[in-house]
Amino acid sequence: MQKYKVSFPHIANYWVPMKILFSEGLDVEYVVPPPITKRTLDLGSRYSPDYVCAPFKYCLGNYIETMEAGANTLVQAGGVCRLGYYGELHEQILRDLGYEVRFVNMARARFSKPLIIYNHFREINPHMSVKRIARILPVVLKMVECMDEIEDYMRKNIGFEVQNGSLAAVYEEFLTDISQVRTKRELRRAYNRCKKRLRRVPLNVPQHPLRVGIVGEYYTIMEPFSNHYIERELARMGVIIDRWMNITNSLRPSRKRDIRNRIKPYAKYHMGATSMYTIGKALEFAKRKYDGIIHVKSFGCTPEMDAMPALQNISSDHKIPILYFSFDTQTSDTGIQTRLEAFYDMMIMRNEAK
Repeated sequence: MQKYKVSFPHIANYWVPMKILFSEGLDVEYVVPPPITKRTLDLGSRYSPDYVCAPFKYCLGNYIETMEAGANTLVQAGGVCRLGYYGELHEQILRDLGYEVRFVNMARARFSKPLIIYNHFREINPHMSVKRIARILPVVLKMVECMDEIEDYMRKNIGFEVQNGSLAAVYEEFLTDISQVRTKRELRRAYNRCKKRLRRVPLNVPQHPLRVGIVGEYYTIMEPFSNHYIERELARMGVIIDRWMNITNSLRPSRKRDIRNRIKPYAKYHMGATSMYTIGKALEFAKRKYDGIIHVKSFGCTPEMDAMPALQNISSDHKIPILYFSFDTQTSDTGIQTRLEAFYDMMIMRNEAK
């Protein structure tokens, strides 16, 4: 029997829990996907339809890179927008390129129906043990939650480090630590140890720092390369960054109902994918008197395009500036930096005029 070497598209640092899920839960060798780089985008763009969204191209390029690294089984995560239909197209493109690979499309899975998820896991490894997956899955989910909480702390404080790179160094140690844990108890120790180290990092927070909320499309907002490291650039300007969208929050169904009720004055219908979250969090940032909002999406992302008129109404009603970014394969780092600096200067002038 051929040995299963499985890989999943790279997104932020979530490869750490994914590796544990596949290797410990599904008992397969996990090929860690290479970080997203310009080469990833070049590969994906070369073999993708021109007007397909950028996340499609990133995933396709990353699939090719992981197969170069030895993967023979690819898992398609899909999404709640058109990305959920892209698995078949990804598979066909790869086969047309001559790659022999098993392709498991998890886009058809529903978290509300565990049997469907189980059947998809069986596609990855028909000989998987239910006990193994049942033991490790709660640990993996809790690990993702811990990662999201720590990253949220960093976004709100990294712009005020006395010594640059201090918080990032602690976080890298945390990722190394949790890559070795296999129980919730071990995870809790690693998490508490990281929190203590983070609190000991010297900060120099001004009395009234600027606060910026980031909203937008799922993949682009979470994968830093795809948004040109926009959070890092804001941190260098000394801005508190608030970003709700992460894996943990997007999996909580109770939050979805709350958001739908809050956004009724601006959107009567759910327009799909992340549009509901975008409008809901933008409204919350506006009511909490944030200094500005940044909306990020990939070029051609229809749900986020539909959300933009609602964002404009929120901006008008609450007198809060919103900066819109639409990323594609030709987006320039220089152009992004110039717009961010202008947005920062505008927020400073607005505060001085109050």
